[in-house]
Amino acid sequence: MTDFLTTTRHTYSIVAESYDRFVPPIAEDVQDRALLTAFADLVRGAGPVADLGCGTGRVTAYLASAGLDVAGIDLSPEMLAVARRDHPDLRFSEGSLLALDLPDGGLAGAVAWYSIIHTPPARLPEVCAELFRVLAPGGYLQLGFHAGDRHHHRTDGYGHEGFSLDIYWLPLERVCELVVDAGFEVVTQVLRDPAARVPQGRVLARKPAGESAA
Repeated sequence: MTDFLTTTRHTYSIVAESYDRFVPPIAEDVQDRALLTAFADLVRGAGPVADLGCGTGRVTAYLASAGLDVAGIDLSPEMLAVARRDHPDLRFSEGSLLALDLPDGGLAGAVAWYSIIHTPPARLPEVCAELFRVLAPGGYLQLGFHAGDRHHHRTDGYGHEGFSLDIYWLPLERVCELVVDAGFEVVTQVLRDPAARVPQGRVLARKPAGESAA
């Protein structure tokens, strides 16, 4: 396991029990709820969906409530333990965005909601290639991330301190370039709250019909 995966996994093992107290449910955010509902409408009935970097399962649960056959995958066993406890009717498993234990072309849709923000930018092409691999032709990818161009190092948060976590803010246009380079078509790009302290980026992309894994 590479260093950034080790530190990310360790940090979320520390904050797992307190995480949901600091992060509001998806259902409370009108704009993100609309984006994820649109994603659900696009993939519903087309096959299985994965919430990649699912954490405590809040997005997984929202997608399930929207009628999707969804499972969550996360790097942290402690976050997954909370997810299984709070959502015992849903499926969760451990995994990394760099090497998903999923078949080629097996997913109708994938969500990576703030799951790429701890990956060093130089490794993001590998992540995008893996996302392209696991999606079926015509499948959709929904990304959420901090928008900008900076590297932030945190040693506290979610009611804890003393950890070490890198967070990368990514330009919206760069994320679009990454998914296009991996073979996707960009369907929608959204810059939320551009004047806010932490602007938010959203990209919806589609694997072209007839495309196999790269």
